[in-house]
Amino acid sequence: MPDKALALSRLLQLASPMLPVGAYSYSQGLEWAIECGDVTDKASAEAWIGAVLTMYQGQFELPLLHRLMLAWAAGDQPAVSEWDAISQAGRDTAEAHAESRQMGYSLVRLLSEFDSLPAEWLARLQAMPTPAFITVYAGIADQWQIAPEQALHAYAWSWLENQASAAMKAVPLGQVAGQKILLELGGRLPALVASAMALPDEDISNFCPGLSIAGCRHETQYTRLFRS
Repeated sequence: MPDKALALSRLLQLASPMLPVGAYSYSQGLEWAIECGDVTDKASAEAWIGAVLTMYQGQFELPLLHRLMLAWAAGDQPAVSEWDAISQAGRDTAEAHAESRQMGYSLVRLLSEFDSLPAEWLARLQAMPTPAFITVYAGIADQWQIAPEQALHAYAWSWLENQASAAMKAVPLGQVAGQKILLELGGRLPALVASAMALPDEDISNFCPGLSIAGCRHETQYTRLFRS
């Protein structure tokens, strides 16, 4: 039986902003939404982040994370590679694609420094040429015996926390406003995770046109704080 207390510690480590994968350096198009005037205050920041949370995270990233965890748990490397390819194809801007690969590379490097991981599993992970961050995250979550529901929740929370932090820096917003955004949108996560885990394969979709446009425009934004 998995040690639930230890799994919780590992989950908090994965969700921590101290995880050295560079997540803090990306805004995922939010900086462009601020530049063009779509996001100007706490209410508009919450609306933007909430829409992306529902449309992109809930319909694409979280369902894929669930399937990747199932594939890792089954030892099905072809399925891991297939879902990884779908994840990367769904990153439909150059910056978003580069972000996923860079964070995946950084997490693989970190995990390679951990002596407690099975050598055979680590070799399989290192044999993947350019895995997406979500693929590596799913693999280590499975290795650390973190329940899929909890892994999805932590993944969504980390994304949400990074988005709120980006809004606080770039709008800018105060700390209280940032915490209010987290309080409101964080309350949606349990239902969002449950829906993502039940979503059929044919309903997985990365369709979030505002996010795609913002990501494309951010690539040529003149001044910026974030890499994407």
